[in-house]
Amino acid sequence: MNIWKKKTTEQILEGIEKTSLKKNLTAKDIGALGIGAVVGVGIFVATGEGAHAAGPAVIVSFILAAIVACFCGLCYSELATMFPVAGSTYSYAYITFGEIVAVIIGWCLTAEYLVACSAVASGWSGTFLGVMKSFGITIPKAISASPSNGGIIDLPAVLIIALITILLCYGMRESAKVNNIIVGVKIAIILLFIVLGMMHIDVSNYKPFNPYGWKGIFAGASTIFFSYIGFDAISTSAEEAKNPERDIPLGLIMCLTVVSLLYVAVAFVLTGMVPFQEIIPENAVPGALARVGINWGSALVGTGAIIGMMSTLLAVLYGQVRVFMGMSRDGLLPKYFSKIHSTHKTPYISTIITGTVAAIIAGFLPLDTIVQFLSIGTLLGFIVVSLSVIRLRKTMPNFKRVFRCPGVPYIPVITILCCLALLSRLHLKTWIGFIIWLIIGLIVYFTYGRKHSLLQNENSEKDRV
Repeated sequence: MNIWKKKTTEQILEGIEKTSLKKNLTAKDIGALGIGAVVGVGIFVATGEGAHAAGPAVIVSFILAAIVACFCGLCYSELATMFPVAGSTYSYAYITFGEIVAVIIGWCLTAEYLVACSAVASGWSGTFLGVMKSFGITIPKAISASPSNGGIIDLPAVLIIALITILLCYGMRESAKVNNIIVGVKIAIILLFIVLGMMHIDVSNYKPFNPYGWKGIFAGASTIFFSYIGFDAISTSAEEAKNPERDIPLGLIMCLTVVSLLYVAVAFVLTGMVPFQEIIPENAVPGALARVGINWGSALVGTGAIIGMMSTLLAVLYGQVRVFMGMSRDGLLPKYFSKIHSTHKTPYISTIITGTVAAIIAGFLPLDTIVQFLSIGTLLGFIVVSLSVIRLRKTMPNFKRVFRCPGVPYIPVITILCCLALLSRLHLKTWIGFIIWLIIGLIVYFTYGRKHSLLQNENSEKDRV
């Protein structure tokens, strides 16, 4: 068996034609899905985490992260319109570099989405507890905190994942409608925070602006970079887009424009309102308003954050399920991961399994550990997408490209170098945990996936003939 065997273009397109998923997502739905994924815990939680790493210069961290994400978004657009398939980066790696690389990237995406879902749920729980406290309601720590934070289980985080899992099992069209409403509420709440916060900025909080130098800025960018996971979530929706050649690039542009502006604005206002050392990551945005005495605004923004993070949960959980589904259809995971419900037309078994695992992670692990672990999968995925664009321009020069990434190979190379720089700033313990996760994935492949791979078995049958 050749573990470097690649999928052909015909095999990718044949899989798309055979899909039983409904093609009912518009550019607006796809853009909102991306915004829902990107504008969530990144603003409400990770801004605080990044501020502790970079100080007020977290503003620069967000700008750097946005530039890298924009470049990568252009690469995603080219590949998503070439191969509008649910597997996203996993599928691109399969056709570009071969099965073993696709498996590694699929496992990276698994870490990326599962941990993203757990991180958002954990951040949602912290914000929820903060809002409850502002109303005079205190939830016992035993059922509202992970074991490392003095509790038994973070029950609010578990319950919100369960709710989103049920919604996704019911149907993507219905989920998209709910997501569009939530995204609208979320943007309105963030704009309210910016307006209220601008009137309470203390310029002295910006001094020193860059207390930890460029090392701190890169560390902050590495910490918050997982916020941009939405680009991959957009590409996983390609198989369910009404017109992927038009809707995917348009959805990405909408997403990029909105989130870049919002992130930088919130980072500027937040670090101007509160000394960066005193920002509470789990309740950063509502806590800043409460600190300056705007309790009604704190409660309203906290409530909006609670609602808003639900769309992020929906988007990242959706993305993970589609990656599992793609791997299962190729035989690299058991077939029940790609089983579609006869009525709702959703991969319900995969959705339930993914939601259960994410709930366990969110219920028992602390937020800072989850966030650090997540960024590795995101950055490695972006590197593979950028490499794929460069390689496919050489190996498939005549393939129809509805959208072409400008500045190839320079923009993809810049993206790769920036991702490598951000990866170099992550903690050693984070890398150790990720390598262990990757080893588990390789064990799954060599004990199950390689034997059941449709591509490998097809080639074996041809050899016998």
